[in-house]
Amino acid sequence: MYLLHHVIPLPATIPHSDHIMGNLLCLAQVDQSTVAIKETFGKFDDVLEPGCHCVPWIFGSQIAGHLTLRVQQLDVKCETKTKDNVFVNVVASIQYRALSEKASDAYYKLSNTRAQIQAYVFDVIRASVPKLNLDDTFEQKNDIAKAVEDELEKAMSAYGFEIVQTLIVDIEPDEHVKRAMNEINAAARLRMAATEKAEAEKILQIKRAEGEAESKYLSGLGIARQRQAIVDGLRDSVLGFSVNVPGTTAKDVMDMVLVTQYFDTMKEIGAASKSSAVFIPHGPGAVRDVAAQIRDGLLQGNSA
Repeated sequence: MYLLHHVIPLPATIPHSDHIMGNLLCLAQVDQSTVAIKETFGKFDDVLEPGCHCVPWIFGSQIAGHLTLRVQQLDVKCETKTKDNVFVNVVASIQYRALSEKASDAYYKLSNTRAQIQAYVFDVIRASVPKLNLDDTFEQKNDIAKAVEDELEKAMSAYGFEIVQTLIVDIEPDEHVKRAMNEINAAARLRMAATEKAEAEKILQIKRAEGEAESKYLSGLGIARQRQAIVDGLRDSVLGFSVNVPGTTAKDVMDMVLVTQYFDTMKEIGAASKSSAVFIPHGPGAVRDVAAQIRDGLLQGNSA
């Protein structure tokens, strides 16, 4: 006959007095958001919910370990290559938690939960990102996160874990690639700014030309009206002088009017503070020549 002995391992450190009392009374405390795995003679027995439980160690029962039910986060940084041969570092945040109803699976089936999750994240990201260009990777990061979450949910549910949320928090290309992208963006914006500036200058030139055309048109109307007024005034002067001074001809009246205007012009030139020097023949004979030239010009214009 063989006698079986159950050996209870001694703790490495001296436990607290409350724990000693709990061990003596075969009591165990399980904290909130935590479950305890109970074994009997090394075999899984039960999952203990938060609270106080009786664990009769004298009958081979013991607490094998505790399992937290809180949501945990794992940040995974994966380096991969896009379709246009750009290497990027994709950072994924995985939020997961153990299920209380599958606590035994979560405790016994996996020895390293975080390494398992990281392996699946690497596999999905390195299968999804190489199908996309760099710009599409930034635009479709939600699709990448959904693919990672679906794969993890399918794989980790068998081990008693729930995937709460999967986020792609960062997509970081090489520093040279980022600098090139910024330069391309800056060049495009400069080209757009140059186009807008040229368009604005074109509009200004058109408006300026329209303004000059309108100004010249109005100036021409003013000159025409001025000349018409001068002609009307000369005609009235000739008619009035001929009536009041018998025996005078229209030529005599025009010569006198031209002489009067000649001296008025000389007076205005001399009175102007910023007038330029004007060299013209001066004297009665010169005035007669000017009058003759004006008459000849008028006669030639009428004949034409």
